[in-house]
Amino acid sequence: MPEIEKNTRDSELFSPPSGVRGMTKLDRAAFKKTVTIPVLKARKEIVNRLMQSLKRASLQRPGIKRVIEDPEDEDSRLIMLDPYKMFTQESFEEKELRILKQLNVNPQLSNYTLELTYENFKSEEILRAVLPEDQDVISGFSRVGHIVHLNLRDHQLPFKHLIGQVMIDKNPGITSAVNKINNIDNTYRNFQMEVLSGEENMMTKVRENNYTYEFDFSKVYWNPRLSTEHSRITELLKPGDVLFDVFAGVGPFAIPAAKKNCTVFANDLNPESHKWLLHNCKLNKVDQKVKVFNLDGKEFLQGPVREELVQQLGQSKERKHSVHIVMNLPAKAIEFLSAFKSLLDGEQCSSELLPIVHCYSFSKDINPAEDVRRQAEAVLGISLEACSSVHLVRNVAPNKEMLCITFQIPVSILYKNQTINLENQEEPHPKRQRTDSAFSEDGTQVA
Repeated sequence: MPEIEKNTRDSELFSPPSGVRGMTKLDRAAFKKTVTIPVLKARKEIVNRLMQSLKRASLQRPGIKRVIEDPEDEDSRLIMLDPYKMFTQESFEEKELRILKQLNVNPQLSNYTLELTYENFKSEEILRAVLPEDQDVISGFSRVGHIVHLNLRDHQLPFKHLIGQVMIDKNPGITSAVNKINNIDNTYRNFQMEVLSGEENMMTKVRENNYTYEFDFSKVYWNPRLSTEHSRITELLKPGDVLFDVFAGVGPFAIPAAKKNCTVFANDLNPESHKWLLHNCKLNKVDQKVKVFNLDGKEFLQGPVREELVQQLGQSKERKHSVHIVMNLPAKAIEFLSAFKSLLDGEQCSSELLPIVHCYSFSKDINPAEDVRRQAEAVLGISLEACSSVHLVRNVAPNKEMLCITFQIPVSILYKNQTINLENQEEPHPKRQRTDSAFSEDGTQVA
């Protein structure tokens, strides 16, 4: 085998054949391709030691063995090298050459003809080769148990079934691929979906932050991208605290809070979410610590929440725990803040024990934190500038952010017959550190 000449390698070396462009029905056989790879010959008994020192130089491709038999010498092996890094023996680094010398290995490189198949290409490489040039391929997806959840754009729809099959093929454990075909704008927060490829079974199980959740993905809301946010809120809670989860879904806030020995009241209007919330509480052995409701959010706040607040705030002198209210329905949650207006009457509690609200919202504004604060202020009719903080949860789409505004409910809002002064509020506010940047490193902005 002759030594490879140093040259500029074809940047498309590991791209599928050009003939697959425009394919809408997956033909795996069409992806066969022959390429030339640099190899290094070494005695078989030293290969394991040698590979530890050639991690940088060796070939890293799915489904391709880095060490193969030498067809010309049964006592030797051929080590596949990265064609983008290795051209001649001068391509080795000094420390690599020292090892080769110690092990008595000739650093001369040779050519090896390698056949690539569908199994050797990554999903992104396959889709980039198939979809129209200069068009976006799948940049991200959500995995929900055995289901991969896509949100395809218009130019990708003619290839939707192929895309679904590729995602199943290239992601171990995935047996179903679905595409969202409408926005989450209905009463129950689920969305219509189309099965692109694989099984139609939407009953799934997921693990998040050491908790297990089971549900029918086609009938409830679940977003794996909120895992960090679920943890963030849980970490704010202390054992003994009370949590009201107004839009609880299948329990990703409620169950970790209950495991932390908080008293939890969890509600969801969707009967399917309510069913799986009950199921998951039992599954995670917290069913005795969570009271579950199937009410509209406003009814939940003005009914069970109000009743419990009367009890909690009435014993404020003895009470040392905090009360938190989570409202994770970013498309509409801020509208429900009006339910807090004059919710309670009678003697007010000490201000430091007022309930803490964590309310989620979307914003497309150039200053999303200020926008969310203004939205909340408009509903409550009071300034929150001195008593709120806003946390950036995630980027949902270009120029669209999901945020969480946190504040203690002002006395003038929560209790009847209190004077509201928009300009001079002296309510307590969560301790926070001011920052000159838009958001601090943890994503929190002073509103």
